[in-house]
Amino acid sequence: MSTTATVITLVAAFMAGFSGASIFFGAKFTVEPLAQYGVPRSWWNLLATAKLGGAVGLVVGLFVPPIGIAAAIGLALYFTGAVITVIRAKAYGHAIFPIIYAAPAVAALALGF
Repeated sequence: MSTTATVITLVAAFMAGFSGASIFFGAKFTVEPLAQYGVPRSWWNLLATAKLGGAVGLVVGLFVPPIGIAAAIGLALYFTGAVITVIRAKAYGHAIFPIIYAAPAVAALALGF
């Protein structure tokens, strides 16, 4: 794996991990939009766990590529669902945020795995 792919993978892992942790810690900038989009509160911990699992999977994928592939695909699908949720909530201006989080995961998939 190239240095670029490794760096992009670590950036993707950091971003997904940060996003998941911000839900667990109840950061306003993360949980308020979830409430506005109509995401049930009972789902928040599951969503945070999925993001954190994806982050761990990306890091493990540096050593075991099939796990990294699965994690990158999972994160890409997760954030695609997030874009759909934002659009369904008619918060069109916010659709860029899940795209920004998905971009490094997709790039890591394309570059390294």
